[in-house]
This record gives sequence, structure tokens and C-alpha cells, in this order.
Amino acid sequence: MALNRFAIAVLSLAGPLSAQAPKTITFASTDSLPVTADLYAPLPPTAPFIVLFHQAGASRGEYREIAPKLVAMGFNCMAIDQRSGESSKGVRNETAKAADERHLLVSMLSARQDLESALRYARGHYARGPVLAWGSSYSAALVLVVAGQDRGIADGVLAFSPGEYFPVAPGNPTLVTDAARAIKVPVFITSARSETADWRPIYAALNSSLRRAYVPETDGHHGSSALWKETPGQEGYWQAVRGFLNRQFPRSK
Repeated sequence: MALNRFAIAVLSLAGPLSAQAPKTITFASTDSLPVTADLYAPLPPTAPFIVLFHQAGASRGEYREIAPKLVAMGFNCMAIDQRSGESSKGVRNETAKAADERHLLVSMLSARQDLESALRYARGHYARGPVLAWGSSYSAALVLVVAGQDRGIADGVLAFSPGEYFPVAPGNPTLVTDAARAIKVPVFITSARSETADWRPIYAALNSSLRRAYVPETDGHHGSSALWKETPGQEGYWQAVRGFLNRQFPRSK
């Protein structure tokens, strides 16, 4: 995928996008908790914008090597720390630390407000084009819930290893599948090969004209870390991601 003229200028002036350090920012979640995020946005605000959410026990560091590759493909990005997590790639989860200091609930479901706040913040402050929600493990399930229950908050969804991770949801043990039925935007789902049964009912609930899935030929890996360079088979995941993004969210040449 060729970069647009602005992206080429960025490359020529500042070196490879993969070498660019993110800008760390904070914004308020629904309950005023400060959310820490890494912003990767050298492209014009009209470029599609991906908000990246990490898996359990992790942080925004999960995307330190993924986000620059997405920028090189023509997408601005923001990776956030949710209140449910710890660290990844040597990057501490600052939102979880702040939530602990405030004695706030830090369950996976409680992190939903962080996702919603991040998507709204991205659209309100940085994005003038499509805004995509990208989740990993528990946040993959949450982005599907948010997209189904809050129409207009996201223009597309990428879910890495989603599942019905919230059986204690009040009166709704199939929260994710039920929300998927209402999603009206393009959705991409993938996981480790052994995890496909976890998301098949969710995938079946999606609009057949909007859904796309990738099952690796190898064992694969859980969550967005399937795209890390040290993960066997990561090339297949990247090819599938590029195919979905190129088809659904074409960029300026």
C-alpha cells in the first residue's frame, strides 16, 4: 500500500515511521479517571484512526511494535491503558495504577467506560475520518459490545481472540453475541487456531456481508500479540489484517 503524499513527507523528514516514538497523553474516562495513551498520529486527521485496546494483564505497550506498522499502512493510531491491566513490553499500565490509587473497581467489565471514552476522545480531538476499535482478548469482546450497543461510536471493529468473557454480566451470559447482532459496521475476527470455538457463535451473529475472519494455518497466538515479530505465523495475521483494512477502509494513494 503506497503512502499518501503527507506520509511520504513525514518519512523523508523524520526517518522511518517505525522509528517514531509515540506522544504520551492523558484524557478523562467517564468517571474522571485519567487514562494514559500513546498517540501515533503523523498523518492528516482525515486518515482513518484506530484506537488500540490491550489484553488482560497488559498495557498500551502491547502495541509499541504494531502501531508504527499500522501508521505506515496509512492509519493514525492511539493505544490506551485500560484500568484492568498491568504491563506489556516493559510499559507499565498507568491507568490501572491511577485506578488502584483511587480504590476504583478494576474488573474487565469496568474497563468498558475507558474504551468508550477513548473512542469518543479520538473522534473529538484527532480523527476527521473513520474511527476503528481494535481489541485484544477481553477488550476484543468489549469492542464488540460497545459497537453493538452504541451505534456510531466506531466505524469498524477488529477483534483478536474475543469470547464470552463476562458470564457474570447481570442476566446476560451471552452479552457479546447479543451485541454482535446489532453491529452495522465491518468486523474482523481472528485468534489462535485453538480458540475458534470461543468466537464462532459471536461471528455467526454478525451481519454476513460485514464480517470477515482469519484462522491461522499454524497454532497461532492469543490476542494482538499474534502480530508481534517473534510470534510464529505473524505474517499470516498481518496479511489478513491488511486485506480487511484495504478493502473496508481504503486510503488516499
